[in-house]
Amino acid sequence: MYNIEAKIDTGADTSVLHCEDFEITEKNDQRFITCHIKPHLEDEEILTIIFPIHRERVVKSSFGQTETRHIFVTKIRMFDQLYDIKLSLRDRSSMSYPMLLGRNFISKKFLVDVSKKNLASNSF
Repeated sequence: MYNIEAKIDTGADTSVLHCEDFEITEKNDQRFITCHIKPHLEDEEILTIIFPIHRERVVKSSFGQTETRHIFVTKIRMFDQLYDIKLSLRDRSSMSYPMLLGRNFISKKFLVDVSKKNLASNSF
């Protein structure tokens, strides 16, 4: 995945990708998730991507509600380096960024300086 704006959130366990519409399919005993995503929330461009489902997980939102999310594994590029990342999907259309990077991804890879901003611009 590339050119997707993301926000670091050390308060969130899991990383999340904005998706308003997805389908779950099964083929040869493997479940897949087909996502229709907008890399930039203000754009009309929609990408359709398919991932094998890694697992399902019950998560608690910041509002205290629990829901089942489908987790998939992909790669992202930051600071000219590729990283594996586990992502879930959520409608983030009311948020400022289409992707949230949680502490499970950040941990043991990055040190977060809250006084800095946009350090990885154009490296996704």
